[in-house]
Amino acid sequence: MTSSFWNPNSGTLRAFTLFEGVLMLVLGVLALVFPILASVWVTTVVAVAFLVGGIVGWINNLMRAKQLSRWLTFWRLVVSTVFVVAGVSMIQQLGAGPAGVVVPVASLSLAIGIVFLVEGAVASVVSLAHREISGWGWGLLNGLITLILGGLILSLPTASLLSVLGILVGISFLFSGIDLLSFSASFHPED
Repeated sequence: MTSSFWNPNSGTLRAFTLFEGVLMLVLGVLALVFPILASVWVTTVVAVAFLVGGIVGWINNLMRAKQLSRWLTFWRLVVSTVFVVAGVSMIQQLGAGPAGVVVPVASLSLAIGIVFLVEGAVASVVSLAHREISGWGWGLLNGLITLILGGLILSLPTASLLSVLGILVGISFLFSGIDLLSFSASFHPED
């Protein structure tokens, strides 16, 4: 028997979507109030994810080495090592104080700018494909704003990225929260 928690027709999915929307709004406001902290926080999360992902990759590759060819194992270990080195390097730079923060934030900004461009394109296409659903315009607005933010991030000079990245992430979170509350929740019926 399937519980109502996993029933896609239940209001639980709607409640989680609404919760995510409120969470995104709160995180967006916090990022706008503390933009430098938001930039550093995003960079720190990515650095830790790289480090943990690299360590887990090493363990996984060594455990599976007998099933994989030596060549494949070698290259998988190389990739895992790159993740560990990138994570450690970013953490060391973040620990070096304000001057050290600029390099990892600037490096990460390129990746975030690309993600925003892709996310904005997907959100725009999804909303345009579902114009019959109430609130689709918010989905389109979210997609367009996210596309613009991605372009802005990619065009910023390095020195501006320390605070502007947090502001742009905050704006994106705010629009994502509005989208979740007004459009995405419409996909899930109320109980």
